[in-house]
Amino acid sequence: MPSCPECGATKLFKDGLRHVANADVQRFLCRNCGFRFSDPSNTYKLSRINTSRQVCAELLTESAKNLASATIEKVAGETETRQDTKGKLVQFIFQMEKDNYAKESIATYSKALERLFERGCNLQDSETVKEALSKMRCSEAYKYVITSAYTLYLKIHGLTWKPPICNVTRSLPFIPTERELDDLIAGTGKKTSCYLQTLKETAMRSGECSRLRWANVDLERRMITLNDTEKSGVPRIFDISTKLVSMLAIMPKTTEYVFGTCCKVTRASVFYRLRKKLARKLGNPRLLEIGLHTFRHWKATDLYHQTKNPLLVKEFLGHRNLDTTLLYIQLEKHLYKEENDTFNVKAVRNAEEIGPLLEVGFEYVCQKDGLTFLRKRK
Repeated sequence: MPSCPECGATKLFKDGLRHVANADVQRFLCRNCGFRFSDPSNTYKLSRINTSRQVCAELLTESAKNLASATIEKVAGETETRQDTKGKLVQFIFQMEKDNYAKESIATYSKALERLFERGCNLQDSETVKEALSKMRCSEAYKYVITSAYTLYLKIHGLTWKPPICNVTRSLPFIPTERELDDLIAGTGKKTSCYLQTLKETAMRSGECSRLRWANVDLERRMITLNDTEKSGVPRIFDISTKLVSMLAIMPKTTEYVFGTCCKVTRASVFYRLRKKLARKLGNPRLLEIGLHTFRHWKATDLYHQTKNPLLVKEFLGHRNLDTTLLYIQLEKHLYKEENDTFNVKAVRNAEEIGPLLEVGFEYVCQKDGLTFLRKRK
């Protein structure tokens, strides 16, 4: 096995064959630095195509001979191009890992480029990629993901292109009632119900909840700390209910993770199967619209309705941009438009009386005649 001429490493991937004259030269890809090179000492004679063989040579015209030769050269050229593209895809993944992209982003982008490659696109020709995108039967959002992945691919290899326009519009999420969420939680098993209750109270993303560790759960203080966030989210701390504490207390502690080492895809498929069964059993087709991320949308909308404070909702969800949180203001206005806003009002005279009220959710309104008025939504 040769060594990498760039860094000297001996851990290499075999990266196909390079077709030179009447021989194939083995190509390698360095697992350490991603450098791709050929090794002339690893040469193989072409045995699958015998260019000297002729059938009925007396009937074969000169033009037919030229056509056969051109076909062989074309097949060899296409094979070399596909092998070269495979190597560049591996380089692309290595570079994303070096640039410290999230594992989910690397998996999504590489899968998007593989889809283009499987459709016969030449990734070195942006026009063929545009043509393939125009014929794809998928959402505009996924086309935008493919476009972003290909743009980064070209950037890593020192190329540019003019990306097509993707008209991505953000649709409003489905917000179920709390009763429907509770029906789902009550109709699942011990582990799944605990997982769903955690999503409901904390509004974590499903991946964040799946990676929750026992070291970040404080049952005595009824508190969960989230440090391993997704989408560059802000770390945060949640106060949990006694119901969730009791559900977590009976969970098995066989691994360092609260909900085991089951992958996110498997856990989601289990949830979808139970959801379908419950929707049929309870006669409520609306349950089929509830996904794991729906718990996050419901909690954000309900929290804004309780507090009318978008900054508090932004911090609770871990958003870095307030514009992302403003969606729940629009949802709250339409979902709760028929309800009358009623409050409990308290009037206090000194700071000793204000403190306990603020701790239970009262908020400052105004001061008048030496009194401080506080209110809390019923």
